[in-house]
Amino acid sequence: MSTPMVLAEQVHKSFGRLEVLKGIDLEVQRGEVMCLLGPSGSGKSTFLRCINHLEKIDAGRLSVDGHLVGYREAHGKLHELKEKETAKARSEIGMVFQRFNLFPHMTALGNVVEAPVLVCRKSRAEAEEAARTLLDRVGLADKVDAYPAQLSGGQQQRVAIARALAMEPKLMLFDEPTSALDPELVGDVLDVMRGLANEHQITMIVVTHEIGFAREVADTVVFMDGGVVVEAGEPEQVLTRPREERTRSFLGKVL
Repeated sequence: MSTPMVLAEQVHKSFGRLEVLKGIDLEVQRGEVMCLLGPSGSGKSTFLRCINHLEKIDAGRLSVDGHLVGYREAHGKLHELKEKETAKARSEIGMVFQRFNLFPHMTALGNVVEAPVLVCRKSRAEAEEAARTLLDRVGLADKVDAYPAQLSGGQQQRVAIARALAMEPKLMLFDEPTSALDPELVGDVLDVMRGLANEHQITMIVVTHEIGFAREVADTVVFMDGGVVVEAGEPEQVLTRPREERTRSFLGKVL
C-alpha cells in the first residue's frame, strides 16, 4: 500500500476549555477527493487548518505524504519545528479560504505570480507564463490585469485557486470556498474545482455545504459533528443510505 497523502491519528485540538477535535482518525489517499460535511462548529475547518499547521494539534499525529506536519519525532516525542521549516512544508499544501485574501494592490496576475517568485525563486518571466496558463484554466484569461476590487467574488475566488495551484501543491485544502459568494456565483467556482478533481488528479480535501458537489465529485464523504467523525464512506452510501441517526438528521435538514 502506498503512503496516504494525509494520515490523521487520534488528532485532538482545544481552544482553552473548548475541545474542538476529539480524536480524529482519517486517511486520504493520493488523488482522492474527500468532502467534509457537518454543522457549524463540528470541527471541520479546524481540522483543515491543523493539516497545514495553521493550528497546532494538542495530541495525536498528523502527517502529509509520510511526513509529520510542523513537528519532528525524536525518542518517541514530538518536537515543534521552527517556523521556517514548517513554512517549507506548508508551501507544498495549497489552501483556499472562505474569504479570498487577495492582495488588493496587485492585479490577478500579480497575485498568482508573487509566491512562486518569492518562495520558489522562479524567474518572473517563468512565473508569469505559468500564472497566465492557470488563470486561463480557471476561466480568467481576460482578467489578468484586473485588480481584486474590479472582480466579482466568484472571480476573486478563482484567482485564489489559481494562486494556490501556482505553488504546484501535492495537496489542496478548500475551506468552504463558496460560502461567501452570492448564489449565482457559486457554480463557476465549483466548476473549476470539478475540473481539478476530474482532469488533474489533485488530492483535495473540501469542507463544504454543497451536497450536490460532494455527491458528484467526492471519492469519500465524511460527516463530522461535535469534534468527531460520525460517518465516512462513498458518497452514495453516506448521502443516500447513512448508517448513523445523526447523519440522517443533518441530511434531512439540508437536502
